[in-house]
Amino acid sequence: MTGGKSPVADEIRARLAALAPSTLEIIDESAHHAGHSAAAVAGESHFRLRLRVPSLAGASRIARHRAVHAALGPELLARVHALAIEFED
Repeated sequence: MTGGKSPVADEIRARLAALAPSTLEIIDESAHHAGHSAAAVAGESHFRLRLRVPSLAGASRIARHRAVHAALGPELLARVHALAIEFED
């Protein structure tokens, strides 16, 4: 597993461990959105996830996204303005 080093990225990584991803990349894209009305001054507001989750192989795109959202939980999702999720097969 690779990716960003930040408190939010670390929390994302810890929570997604429940899905046992074989690969996980967390990219903090917040700097690309600086000045945006919902962008936090400290960053950590826009993330892209690239992951492979063997247990979700064959599941629909909606089911995969729902599983990620459930693992992250509403409290963490409320702190992230934008979350892009890309699954590798």
